[in-house]
Formats: sequence, structure tokens, C-alpha cells
Amino acid sequence: MSVAITFVSADGVDVRTVQAAPGTSLLEIAQNAGQPLEGTCEGQMACSTCHVIVDPADFARLPRASEEEDDLLDLAAHVTRTSRLACQIMLDDALGSLKVRMPAEARDMQGR
Repeated sequence: MSVAITFVSADGVDVRTVQAAPGTSLLEIAQNAGQPLEGTCEGQMACSTCHVIVDPADFARLPRASEEEDDLLDLAAHVTRTSRLACQIMLDDALGSLKVRMPAEARDMQGR
């Protein structure tokens, strides 16, 4: 099986859906799909450069964020009630699909 991930640009103009294998992180899928997520700490939850905004309809289906993740989100720009770190979202079959929006201010110092 696979999980359908829909990425929406900050301005809502660019919408792209990709299929992802269960067991991978949303950060890995986003980077492979050319999304502007830096992920400076490479998924070690030591930064907030993989901040995404989860669609409200999907947010409740995700496991709750840890206290450490919540603390790091405090450092991210344009945080919303449904903000998460992409490195902390592990995809599984039960999820089925997920829609996320890139924040209005996203840094990508790696030039992707």
C-alpha cells in the first residue's frame, strides 16, 4: 500500500500529490518531491526548518505532537493550530492520505 500526500504551496497555487511508502517520514517525502523544506537537523528534531501546516481535516488523525516538538514549533514562523514538524510525521497505511501546506515563510538554504 501507499499513502497519498498532497503538498500545497504557501500561496495555494501549486498543488502536487505524490504516493509515499509507509514507514517513511513526511520530511523525506517532501524533500524527494522538491518541496521547500530544509530539514537542517536531518530529522533529529533539533530545529524547526521542516514546519508544515497540516490540513485541519487530517490533523486529528495524526498522533499528538510531543512536548519537544511543540517547543520547537514555537521557533517556527507562521505557526498555526495545525502546525507540525514534517520529520515527526511517520506515514503508515492507516493514514491513507494527508494534505499539508507549506508555511508562508519557508527557508530552503539547500536551494531545492
